[in-house]
Amino acid sequence: MQTGAEHVRWDLTDLYSDEDALRQDLKQALAEADAFAREYHGRIGSLNARGLAAALRRYEAILDRLGRAYTYAYLHWSTNTEDPARGALLQYVRERYTQATQQLLFLELEWAAIDPNRARRLLTTRALRPYRHYLELQQRLRPHLLSEPEEKILAEKRVTGRDAWSRFFDELLSSLRFELDGQRLTEQEVLARLYDSDREVRRKAALAFTEGLKPRIRELTYIFNTVLADKASEDRLRGYRTWLESRNLANEVSDEMVEALIRSVTERYDLVARFYELKRRLLGLDALYDYDRYAPLKEASTRYRWEEARALVEEAYRTFHPRMGEIVAQFFERRWIDAAMTPGKRSGAFSHGAVPSAHPYILLNYTGTIRDVQTLAHELGHGVHQYLSRKQGLLQADTPLTTAETASVFGEMLVFERLMTLEADPSNRLAMLMGKIDDTMATVFRQVAMNRFEDRMHNARRQQGELSVEAFCDFWIETQQAMFRGSVTLGEHYRYWWSYIPHFIHTPGYVYAYAFGELLVLALFARYRQEGPDFVERYLQLLEAGGSDWPHVLVGRLGVDLTDPQFWHEGLQAIEDLIAQAEALATRVQEEPAVSQLTGSTPGG
Repeated sequence: MQTGAEHVRWDLTDLYSDEDALRQDLKQALAEADAFAREYHGRIGSLNARGLAAALRRYEAILDRLGRAYTYAYLHWSTNTEDPARGALLQYVRERYTQATQQLLFLELEWAAIDPNRARRLLTTRALRPYRHYLELQQRLRPHLLSEPEEKILAEKRVTGRDAWSRFFDELLSSLRFELDGQRLTEQEVLARLYDSDREVRRKAALAFTEGLKPRIRELTYIFNTVLADKASEDRLRGYRTWLESRNLANEVSDEMVEALIRSVTERYDLVARFYELKRRLLGLDALYDYDRYAPLKEASTRYRWEEARALVEEAYRTFHPRMGEIVAQFFERRWIDAAMTPGKRSGAFSHGAVPSAHPYILLNYTGTIRDVQTLAHELGHGVHQYLSRKQGLLQADTPLTTAETASVFGEMLVFERLMTLEADPSNRLAMLMGKIDDTMATVFRQVAMNRFEDRMHNARRQQGELSVEAFCDFWIETQQAMFRGSVTLGEHYRYWWSYIPHFIHTPGYVYAYAFGELLVLALFARYRQEGPDFVERYLQLLEAGGSDWPHVLVGRLGVDLTDPQFWHEGLQAIEDLIAQAEALATRVQEEPAVSQLTGSTPGG
């Protein structure tokens, strides 16, 4: 089906008119980094507040220039990872980016070495107010920083170490083709078949996906082992006690808060079984298999053309707040989105925040499903957040992963609420509600189950050495089965599905942040319903604040206490309420003649 997104490509000329301009900018950034180092190296600890603020402004400007070049090279490569020239440009930029940041390493190291009492006094000054949180975060890293020569070596080796393996992983997955009914499909295309209303299509897609992964499973296993070993080595050098401690520190949350989240979610795996039992009954199946998890009810097989998706999502954001609608419109009008499905394009979707002097860019692989509409809403949430937080400057614009998903999931909720409002038919409303809970299951419970898989593999790699394919498969299937509690039958083919998940490679420890964000948004959305316009303005202020303060402080202004372990139970109760609502609606629909519509297949299917 043609969706209208086939020619939706982003315009990167806002970053550079051509590669020559990029190379010239990089040359200038390297010269500025060298000049900065010659002027400030060894002096950071002796600067007064005004002097340090002036140094930080120059430092930010250099990083912005470097980030602009990196953004262009990465986005250019993402739309065709099979093009050697694009890969070469990305590597060229990475190497020079590393060269420049090595020269700048001293700033954070010298600041972290300042006496904590003097640092606290400096942080109370007006001059350093725009950098306060960034500077206090660097002070927290003090116990885990190495000497400047050691830090330079780690940064240098990362280009040919973990970063190189991450790039290889992406290019390997992008190059794979999966044979299905005489077609050679990309990863994105074959996984999209898992949402088909025809069970045989789903089953064959699942088997084809595994058959495509297995010939490369040894390479994928080696990549995993190497990245795990690399992280273990760096954690040991930096004195981190566990594989997750560095991620928690970067996420600006305590180990105890994360443990409370994971414990609360795993203790409610009964909700997973309850939901999938309901889904099994609605689908009329004797047993639910892994390839049935995302099986749609009637409504979900609807396709949305690109312009329809745009109108739906843009209006949902505009209804919430006109300013958000204006920002969303810019992404479409100014070509900040790349949505076409093209050979070699990176799978999945993301919003790249770029740098404050530019604007975010969104990558999608749009096929027209309702899930793609929700993905568009999700990434635009990120985009709006990144656009608004630019006012904090490069050093404080980004949020930790724990709150980075807030705006994206909230955006999904806005679009879901709009879809539900527009739909009057009870069977369609049930189908949409079940689809929403499907997403919630994936965002909260599946991500925590993946965290349990990560925990198993990281600890086993550190204790036992290099892991076999079977070891990874066993860890995966055991942690997945624990979540489903027998409500879903996992086939032998499913054992290999750990190997394609990029977060395990790119950002170890990332996945629990999805659960964190979803449960947080459920709490925030409840307050939005209660408070209305008063909440809306404070929510925009939260997005504008970016990473300028601790997550619990920023979110606390909206009435949510992240430090209270009971908070997670409130979010889980909201999920239970959604399931109960779906159960009640299912009973109502089944008492009406329209019940037969619920499991309708595609025409002719």
